[in-house]
Amino acid sequence: MHAAIPGGNMARDRKPPRRRTHRGTRHRARLVAAVTALSAGATALALALTVVPAAAASPAKGHDVSSHQKNVDWPSAKAKGATFAYVKATESTDYVSPYFTQQYNGARAAGIIRGAYHFALPNKSSGTAQAAYFVAHGGGWKADGWTLPPALDIEYNPYDRKHGCYGLSKAKTVAWIKAFSAEVKRETGRRPVIYTTAHWWNTCTGSSTALASTHALWIARHESADAGSLPAGWSYWTFWQYDNSGSLPGDQNLFNGTASQLRKFARGY
Repeated sequence: MHAAIPGGNMARDRKPPRRRTHRGTRHRARLVAAVTALSAGATALALALTVVPAAAASPAKGHDVSSHQKNVDWPSAKAKGATFAYVKATESTDYVSPYFTQQYNGARAAGIIRGAYHFALPNKSSGTAQAAYFVAHGGGWKADGWTLPPALDIEYNPYDRKHGCYGLSKAKTVAWIKAFSAEVKRETGRRPVIYTTAHWWNTCTGSSTALASTHALWIARHESADAGSLPAGWSYWTFWQYDNSGSLPGDQNLFNGTASQLRKFARGY
């Protein structure tokens, strides 16, 4: 996974065309301060969906990994402060990460709340087919407090930069995502978290607001003190991928709330 910008991402775990420069400890401190500065918001959380911005004294820190990171040292990640991790499971309907089992089970064994994500290729097959493949190969969910909702990674096409929206119209893109979501919900009982950027979403879905009220947002925005403008329809983010390297293996993320709220979100109530 990589920040979903035109011409740069990480699909099927191949290396991205360029790496962003990591800004180190001072940058991460500004990120934590930015999250801490968010208004408290409503205290009655719609936890089965997402979490509203909360003034977390210590926002939960996590990361996402794929086969690019190979066998992850999970006890070390835990010791460095990881409270959650998303692990790449699948892509399209013909790829399963060879490191998924080690990464997914290893995270849980280390006491890290984890979930699985699917890299979407909407030009290859239907949303329903890709969702079914994902769930069959690790993208499940259960209300045990240790399993995050399945996540859909949808971003610019890494295999054809001239067709970043996969050759689909805006309406067909929205329909594809809805179909994927419906199948995940049917099979697992949870709607998927949506990983994207404001730029991709607004460009490729035509700034659709059709999914924001029912899907938690995982926003990708690197090298910034805040998550910036959000995709159309969302007023807050649940996860923020803020860098592609740091103290934890893989991409660096924050959860918009405390570790206790994260566990409630994972549990779904």
